[in-house]
Amino acid sequence: MSITETRVATAGAELCVQTFGDPADPALLLVTGAASSMEWWEDGFCARLAAGGRYVVRYDQRDTGSSTSWPAGAPAYTGADLTADALGVLDGLGIAAAHVVGISMGGGIGQELALHHPERVATLTLLSTTPVGPAPADRPALPGMREDVARSFAEPSPDPDWSDPAAAVAAFVDGERLFHGTLPFDEERIRAIAARVVARSTDIAATMTNHWILDGGGPDGVAVAAISAPTLVLHGTEDPLFPIDHGEALAAEIPGARLVPLPGVGHQMPPPAMWDVVISEILGHTSG
Repeated sequence: MSITETRVATAGAELCVQTFGDPADPALLLVTGAASSMEWWEDGFCARLAAGGRYVVRYDQRDTGSSTSWPAGAPAYTGADLTADALGVLDGLGIAAAHVVGISMGGGIGQELALHHPERVATLTLLSTTPVGPAPADRPALPGMREDVARSFAEPSPDPDWSDPAAAVAAFVDGERLFHGTLPFDEERIRAIAARVVARSTDIAATMTNHWILDGGGPDGVAVAAISAPTLVLHGTEDPLFPIDHGEALAAEIPGARLVPLPGVGHQMPPPAMWDVVISEILGHTSG
């Protein structure tokens, strides 16, 4: 299946956007997590969604891939701009509303879109993420990240030489290994994706730095219970960053939401072993 690439101007940035399938089909917008270019939504995954009758849209967020980049450590934008960029992609492609699929930080963006721009969100699919906004009084405290993951944030290793492609790829592989679940770790596949990411990134140091230091804007007082879009929650049972309790909370608090646990999956893009389940669930959820 052919891939069409274009560039879309948003407020303050120019984003690289790729599409799969027929523009006449229902649009499905894929939103990546922090420090992740669109390459992590693998070609084969996107092609199978398109073959199911969806117009699949993926894009490089600011400071990833070949979209606009800022110096590492000095992003001149906020988390709110990343949410606005998702709308800008839809506007640039002439899409009035899309089925939004977001993972991790992208799941947070999806929730923000559904809360504040409900007319643009036909359905919402949330992977490996946690509720935005204030918690209801009856929600138990959600568990924190696994000890080794918490330690990696508290005591980060020295940055590699990001100008060395081999070192950058190795850093990606190590990071993916830390966050994967109990399914076998396919190092060859991850290394191949990481090599493509590094090869087409404007500034890999900015990619690996800037999203983590953004001003997110803070809670705005709107809880996920206000989401009206039909919502599917896909969450790994072995997620070390947001344990599955986070997915359970989303499914319990968003009216009508449904949770599908992904056995053995960690905090990662759905691996090919789970594509049959994940793609079937997304196509079924977006078929209305």
